[in-house]
Amino acid sequence: MPARHFCNSVTPCGSRCSMPPAAAFLARSNSRSWRTPKARRGVGRPAARPFMSTPSGALEMALARARRARRQFECSALPSPPVSHVPVVVIGAGPVGLAAALDLRRHGIACVVLEKHGGVGNGSRAICWAKRSLEICDRLGVAAPMLAKGVTWNVGRVFAGAVAEPLYTFDLAPAEGQKFPAFINLQQYYVEEYLLDALALGDSPVRWQHAASALAPRPDGVEITVSTPLGEYRLHCDYLIAADGSRSTVRELMGLAFEGRTFEDNFLIADVRMRAAFSAERRFYFNAPFNEGRTALMHQQPDDIWRLDFQLGWDIDRQAALQEEQVARRVRALLGPAQKFDYEWVSLYTFQCRRLQKFVHGRVIFAGDAAHLVSPFGARGGNGGVQDVDNLGWKLALVLRGTAGPSLLASYDQERVYAADENLRHSTQSTDFMTPKSPQETAFRDAALALARDHPFARGLVNSGRLSLPSRLRDSALTTPDCDHFKGALQPGDAGLDAPLVAASGARWLLEVLGGDFTCLYFVGELAPAAVRARLPAQVRLVAMSRDFRADACQDPSGVLAARYDATPGTTYLIRPDQHVAARWREFHATPLATALARATGH
Repeated sequence: MPARHFCNSVTPCGSRCSMPPAAAFLARSNSRSWRTPKARRGVGRPAARPFMSTPSGALEMALARARRARRQFECSALPSPPVSHVPVVVIGAGPVGLAAALDLRRHGIACVVLEKHGGVGNGSRAICWAKRSLEICDRLGVAAPMLAKGVTWNVGRVFAGAVAEPLYTFDLAPAEGQKFPAFINLQQYYVEEYLLDALALGDSPVRWQHAASALAPRPDGVEITVSTPLGEYRLHCDYLIAADGSRSTVRELMGLAFEGRTFEDNFLIADVRMRAAFSAERRFYFNAPFNEGRTALMHQQPDDIWRLDFQLGWDIDRQAALQEEQVARRVRALLGPAQKFDYEWVSLYTFQCRRLQKFVHGRVIFAGDAAHLVSPFGARGGNGGVQDVDNLGWKLALVLRGTAGPSLLASYDQERVYAADENLRHSTQSTDFMTPKSPQETAFRDAALALARDHPFARGLVNSGRLSLPSRLRDSALTTPDCDHFKGALQPGDAGLDAPLVAASGARWLLEVLGGDFTCLYFVGELAPAAVRARLPAQVRLVAMSRDFRADACQDPSGVLAARYDATPGTTYLIRPDQHVAARWREFHATPLATALARATGH
């Protein structure tokens, strides 16, 4: 790549570098970073579009494109009769609402999705999907296309100031022998399309351009007045899931308010389409000289699209910041004047770290951005919303089937408010570090950055966004504490760990065979699997594991699975439908398992 003039950045040896930061680091990378995205991902590209370094009117075109629907739908017909009943209504056809509908269908619960808009938007919005979300989406049947299309990444590089080399590098790659990577980058509209395609295979319809205009909560459910371009109708449901985003209509109709912090910093997203040889890594810049000493973020998406995120500051002229010459100036300062690009999506945003005081309000249950808002740094918004509905679906199904009481839904409130507070805490701490508000905070940040280059202990103080991890439910009322001694990191309440296995069904991974029901994971000991199965409650499946081949058990030939679960012959785990560990013992006994099951179902 030819050298590009820039702002006299300094190399680690003290010499001046005439290249922009992204190109300067690329020039020092090994040859593997020069692989094209197509060769790296093994997926095709859409037809090529022209790339421009000085696109005339391209920004206006990108903004107009973002306002249009990527996939458009006509207004859905009015139901007949005009007053009808459905067990669950989901408000909102974003990733959270669609995932909720798919999960409910998987549990045999009929639902209807109401969406006030008429299609899938063009804006990329959420792009970073964590391993835990991929595991959940695998149970919903959409992880395969997500993984095929998405850009896999594990490595992040943190830069500071004008130095071209990274301050430090981190690798989030999970331990060997797991189905999914740490993260993929994939535009939200692809995720929505895959979920819609899966939903279209069943009987959980999405009603487009159908907006909830009034709610009447009742002891036995909720009556919804639905407004459409074709007229109004009423819909009664046993439970309503509000997944209608940060500007939730349901939240407004119920007069509910968020609590928490609002941040005044403005940020600019510029998704640009370009052919570049950068590797698929997360690049975060502190004190970026190409951005007036503020922060910046660079991340790859599919289709040769790159997410560029620039901190702009507090008191800005927002209209001026969206002018093409201002956006282009920032993009070229990062990429260099020779890099050709086209605008895909441009947006200004501020953010909040706030939530509802509680997520369950009678028969109305909030999930995703309708329940909680976090900063985008750390990818905790979309991933947190997917975990919300994974926690909710099986509980709602048990309540609707009458095998658990409504009190089980109180555990959704407990567990997901706890998770939201964890996400809010991490997001707030990240934002405070990245955008210090006082001389003391600035001094602390600069000292941490200065130390981190040569002293690994200080790297834990540098906060460019603590990335999304599954919530640990160790203190949940549904979790049975250990009565036996176990070693290792895994504890009751944690999300189950994946591992390779050999199964008669052809499944290759533990989380595939655990599925979405209560499951007894039994490491074969003195009792044969058939004897264990005969003593299990009817709603609990058995997955038997053996190091050696036997017809009545899955095989763990490498021993990795037993090691991750610290299992010896006879070790027994009770796994929840969302694949969190409910309880575990060194030997199988029917009575403690039945007691733990009752606890895990709210009895």
